[in-house]
Amino acid sequence: MATSRIARTDLESTVPDPSSPPAHPELRRVTANGIEINVAVAGNGPAVLLLHGFPHTWRLWTHVMDGLSDRFRVIAPDLRGFGASTRAAGGYDAGTLATDAEALLHALGESSAAVVGIDAGAPPAFLLAMRRPGLVRQLVVMESLLGTLPGAEELLAQGPPWWFGFHNEPGLAESVLSGNEDRYIDWFLDEGTLGQGVEPSLRAAFLDAFSGSEALRCAFSYYRALPSSAGQILDATRGGRLTVPTMAIGARPVGRVLEQQLRPVTDHLVGRLVEDCGHIIPLHRPDELLRLLEPFLAQAGAPAGAPGDTTGR
Repeated sequence: MATSRIARTDLESTVPDPSSPPAHPELRRVTANGIEINVAVAGNGPAVLLLHGFPHTWRLWTHVMDGLSDRFRVIAPDLRGFGASTRAAGGYDAGTLATDAEALLHALGESSAAVVGIDAGAPPAFLLAMRRPGLVRQLVVMESLLGTLPGAEELLAQGPPWWFGFHNEPGLAESVLSGNEDRYIDWFLDEGTLGQGVEPSLRAAFLDAFSGSEALRCAFSYYRALPSSAGQILDATRGGRLTVPTMAIGARPVGRVLEQQLRPVTDHLVGRLVEDCGHIIPLHRPDELLRLLEPFLAQAGAPAGAPGDTTGR
């Protein structure tokens, strides 16, 4: 990584006493891979990088950060184009997003990290672990698909979810949804929590992050880059295997499909299911998620389990 692409780190709040984790995350703006990344940082210890999906920001991880920051340095960025990060013209493929994540870790002085990704954050987390196994200590991916890797045939038997096509057509979804973002984002938040919805402060933050045609363009650019991302994933698996300890976590609707995609290409994989849980695991069932993450992350450097381990909850 060229050092010129990692220019500076600006603190938006006072640096906390290193002897104790901060009560609230501190927000920073970091220049990495040619963009400005808004990132929340909390706690001290081995680094854990959290990559959100759609339609979320770093705030998706609010409860997870609270649970992990007493033992780890938890790093939760707004992904490229999301939240307060740069609304870039391009670079929404998984490979570029993986480079964003790598540059962010280097800018924050981290030489290794456990990487956790959900939804749109899972493919870049996977590619980062494939490309930089010396950087990624452990990998956790949840509620996502890895391109066209085998294993998702049953889930996709009737085709991909309807919004994939809607988001894919350049300019269409932005023009239709501008001025109606709240109803649209609410649908995903409700569906992803099995009707429970999310707390008002988080809902307000997500609605604000995805209001306006430019914010929507960036969000939908992830879907428009899916063919490129799928090709990058295939190339990575043709050239090697995933060697870092990995955990795949499923809920509704993905279930064990991500685990099935990973099984043939991963050396140390453990699969878990969160019962009675919607797609947005960190908000719908944060306590159950922490019960899975904490012992796995505590194994830093140890294999996650035998290649055939598919134990669930």
